[in-house]
Amino acid sequence: MTNQRPGPAARLRATLGEIILTFGAVFVLFAAYEIWGTGLAVSAHQRDLDRQLAQLWDEPVVVAPTTPAPVPASGPASASAAPAPATYGAPPANGRAVARLRIPGLRKDWVVVQGVSPDNLRYGPGHYPTSAMPGELGNFAVAGHRMPSVFWDLDRLRPGDPIIVETRTRTFTYLVTEQRVVAPTAVDVVAPVPGHAGAEPRDRWLTLTTCNPKWDNYQRLVVHAILDSVAPR
Repeated sequence: MTNQRPGPAARLRATLGEIILTFGAVFVLFAAYEIWGTGLAVSAHQRDLDRQLAQLWDEPVVVAPTTPAPVPASGPASASAAPAPATYGAPPANGRAVARLRIPGLRKDWVVVQGVSPDNLRYGPGHYPTSAMPGELGNFAVAGHRMPSVFWDLDRLRPGDPIIVETRTRTFTYLVTEQRVVAPTAVDVVAPVPGHAGAEPRDRWLTLTTCNPKWDNYQRLVVHAILDSVAPR
């Protein structure tokens, strides 16, 4: 009996099989890193940011007395148009903590930093520097990566879902108004009046942006919310 060497077709099938197995292993390792590796790094950095924010907020602060504005019975949009419940001095330095962001429906919370550069967004959400601060008239706009430890499940939010932003002196509760998918060039979603660049704001908005679809970035997923209530922190 003589040993026959595999023909070209058999060798090609074997080579293709090895390539497919290799790519499969690489994909599994990449997915595991995205889920666990980056998640651990984000959690560790978020803990550092939370301590930074706690230390900052523990410093003495003088808050001018304010009279709560009456909330008309017409709903969130009217409450959003009430006088500003908080004032801010100079904006935080790039990369410094701005506020806490909590989405109860997703069981997620983060410390938001100032800036939306790759370095700023590496370990959590970042505040668009040209947008309003929490509770201010206009649009408090925040970006985050579409990864499991950040805005992975943002598409699960529905109108009426609460999004909570906590600052040094106030807790702002926003209610989701809509979710949409836009092109990356649609920068008007973070304008003072979302979707209407140049318009004069009359309400207090919150906008969250992230990549879409998952594992890609040729679109943007956008969630808009409007201020519903304000309470002391």
